[in-house]
Amino acid sequence: MSTLDEYRKEKDGFFKTSRQSPLEEEQKRDFSELNYYPENPALRLELPLERFDNPVMVTIPTSTGDERDYWQVGEVRFKVDGQEAVLQIYEADYGYFLPFSDATAPAETYGAGRYLEPEDLGGGLLLVDFNLAYNPYCAYNERWSCPLPPAANRLKVRIEAGEKNFHG
Repeated sequence: MSTLDEYRKEKDGFFKTSRQSPLEEEQKRDFSELNYYPENPALRLELPLERFDNPVMVTIPTSTGDERDYWQVGEVRFKVDGQEAVLQIYEADYGYFLPFSDATAPAETYGAGRYLEPEDLGGGLLLVDFNLAYNPYCAYNERWSCPLPPAANRLKVRIEAGEKNFHG
């Protein structure tokens, strides 16, 4: 079993049994596992963070009409199926934050977008592993308020990695 498979199994267990799960008790009864794309090593990327000279505080609307503030600190560039893609990187209290949507939404992935927390590898590099892309909690029920990916992070390419739509 790969490290990713182990991570997914632990996450599924958390969703099924934890009191902190985003699932309602009724949803947990029939839940067995989340729906994922197969692991895609080509979408596990080490990318230079093109840090902005002057990061700016931006306000991002949420699924419930609230707003959250994040530092927009830079961007990453990469290719998917030969097409150039650029994503804005934000910083929160817990580290880097990457909300995005792509051409798999809404048919295969959550229509409002998915999230990643890029890992700082040092030396200006980030690990952007789309295999870890996940749905925000508002994908499971409406009581959650989730930041919506800004227009700059809505990709026209398909990111066939990570979590798919929830069918609960």
